[in-house]
Amino acid sequence: MGRLFGTDGVRGVANADLTAELTLGLSVAAAHVLAEAGTFEGHRPTAVVGRDPRASGEFLEAAVVAGLASAGVDVLRVGVLPTPAVAYLTGALGADLGVMLSASHNAMPDNGVKFFARGGHKLADELEDRIESVYEEHRTGAPWDRPTGAGVGRIRSYEEGFEKYVAHLLAAVPNRLEGLKVVLDEAHGAAARVSPEVFTRAGAEIVTIGAEPDGLNINDGCGSTHLGLLKAAVIEHGADLGIAHDGDADRCLAVDHTGAEVDGDQILAVLALAMRERSELRSDTVVATVMSNLGFKLAMEREGVSLVQTGVGDRYVLEEMKRHDYALGGEQSGHVIILDHATTGDGTLTGLLLAARVAQTGRTLRELASVMERLPQVLINVPDVDRSRVSTSAELASAVAEAERELGATGRVLLRPSGTEPLVRVMVEAADIDQARSVAGRLADAVKSALG
Repeated sequence: MGRLFGTDGVRGVANADLTAELTLGLSVAAAHVLAEAGTFEGHRPTAVVGRDPRASGEFLEAAVVAGLASAGVDVLRVGVLPTPAVAYLTGALGADLGVMLSASHNAMPDNGVKFFARGGHKLADELEDRIESVYEEHRTGAPWDRPTGAGVGRIRSYEEGFEKYVAHLLAAVPNRLEGLKVVLDEAHGAAARVSPEVFTRAGAEIVTIGAEPDGLNINDGCGSTHLGLLKAAVIEHGADLGIAHDGDADRCLAVDHTGAEVDGDQILAVLALAMRERSELRSDTVVATVMSNLGFKLAMEREGVSLVQTGVGDRYVLEEMKRHDYALGGEQSGHVIILDHATTGDGTLTGLLLAARVAQTGRTLRELASVMERLPQVLINVPDVDRSRVSTSAELASAVAEAERELGATGRVLLRPSGTEPLVRVMVEAADIDQARSVAGRLADAVKSALG
């Protein structure tokens, strides 16, 4: 069996790959592993369980709750809330673990299960590996140690979680949003109630789209992966800006008043300068991945902000932030982590802070985002090659060196083997799009020649 856990929990087509039996078994295994790790410290453990609105989340939630309770864990069901809300409530309520059922920006047939440790932090790789190992051991016949009588877990709804999370978000907003008109695209997802509520309470005039989840329409032509509707709505309503989330609302992308997209790099740049102004940007440093646009790096250098880059994935950004106590980090895709207020990417929080900066400065989002210029970026996937030799091929190293000499200080080359497919991703940035395409094409040919 291949590794179940990916970079963001266990995902698959609900009721095909991600079954009730698998979800229940993983939940029982998680309870046993965390108990063995001393996480429960001899007391009766508690778990916070939430989900996004996918129809499959209804039966998968039942499986998770049954698994945890059968292992002696008391369960607080918070219902449909964003992933960052489950992470926050896990920490704020002193729970021993959290479980979120969501496949984030994936299409509706998919779903996923993600575990949080005490404090609302993602599980370390070694704990995920241990959960998988224990699950497989018991799936093939070893009996569970099952509590009986008063030892089984109790289950109750925790409807107060909504209000507690909204209050937490409002407390993080540095200034009111009066005078702003904001369009919110909720992707028919987990933030469909939370985000409009908190933006309204913060003082903004709002227009909502994608805020009527029916269990089947999540991410369907809307949200952070489909910005067309948001762009049109911002222009139609004469709004100051638009905010888009994905299905579980851990991402935020934006649209300025002209309908132009503002990506995660630009959002990071705006928030970095705002936080530095408030003396909240510790070490004057922001963390991003190697896929961030070169324009972001050049802008931060010009503004005197240090940039630390990590591998691709918000978990690597978070690890670096926690290791050195940095306050801000994120990805071009819109995962933005503000560590003083969240243990994971929080799209609603990010959107609030972005809108607050517009309100506080009196400048348009277009003006604020112009602190960085996005350099043209070309990405080519080269399939059917030996990805394992990317770092050892002399022929490829020579081709990369030649490309870097041609691009100079205003360009960049990144060759990255896929983690799941037999292909290599070639990314080239340059001041000119034609040059970026030309260099990327030559490098793709070089990858085929060297690794094919």
